[in-house]
Amino acid sequence: MQILAEAEDLPTTAHIKTQLISLWTVPVFGAVLLVAFLAFPGFFPPMSPELSADQVAAFYADNRGMIWFSMITFNICGMMLLPLFMVIVVQMKRMATQSHVFAYCYLTAAVSGATLFALADIFFLVATFRPGRNPELVMLLNDMAWIIFIAPVGALVAMNLILAVAIGFDDGPNRVFPRWVGYYSLATGLAMAPAVGAAIFRSGPLAWDGAVSFWLRNGSFALFVLVMFFVLRGVLHRQAVDEGVVAHASSEEAPA
Repeated sequence: MQILAEAEDLPTTAHIKTQLISLWTVPVFGAVLLVAFLAFPGFFPPMSPELSADQVAAFYADNRGMIWFSMITFNICGMMLLPLFMVIVVQMKRMATQSHVFAYCYLTAAVSGATLFALADIFFLVATFRPGRNPELVMLLNDMAWIIFIAPVGALVAMNLILAVAIGFDDGPNRVFPRWVGYYSLATGLAMAPAVGAAIFRSGPLAWDGAVSFWLRNGSFALFVLVMFFVLRGVLHRQAVDEGVVAHASSEEAPA
C-alpha cells in the first residue's frame, strides 16, 4: 500500500492504483470464502458419493441453514476473486511477446471457471429449496452440484498452462514474472488435472471426496491464489518504480 501513498495523480498512477485495489480485494474476500468453506457441513469430511438417496436427502434437510449461509456466501463473494486473475491478465499484456493472445485466452478461461463455480453453488441451493422433494431427485441435484464443483477443471488447468507458456515466451530484458512462477503455475495445473476423475469414480482418491480430487485440487487452487497475491504485489511495485509512480525503488532485485 506504500505505492498508493507515494503516487501522484497521473494517468499511470491511476492504472497502478486500480490494479492494487483489485489485488487487495483478495485477502478480504478470501477470508470470507474461507469462513464459508469451513461452515459447510458437507466438506468436513466431504460427502461420500456412495451415500444413499435417503442419507443425502436427510443431510440437506438437517443442514439447510448452514448450506444456505455457505453457498449464498460463495455465490456472492466467489466472483470477487476474479480481480486477482484480471490483474494477471493486465500484467500478461505487458510481456515482451508479439501478441496478447495468451492474455485473452487466460481471461476467457478465468471467466469460464468462475461461471462453473457459480453453477455448482446454485445446485447446492436448489437441493435445499424444497424439503419434501423426492430423495432420488435430491441425490441427482447433489450429484450435479458436486461433479460441477470438482470435475470441470479444464478452465483452471488451461489458465495455469497458459500462464506458464506466456512466462516462457516473455524473453524481454525486464521480465514481468519471475521464471519460477511459470514452473509453479505448470505444477499447479498438473496437480489439479486428475480431479476430472470425480465425474467417473465413486470411491478412492479420484472420487469427489477423495484426497486427489477434493483436497489436492482445492488446496492447490487456494495456495496458488495466496502465492500469486504476493507475486503480484512485487510485480506492481516494480512496475510503479519503472514508470516513475514511486520516487525510490526498494532493494528488490529483478526477477530471476
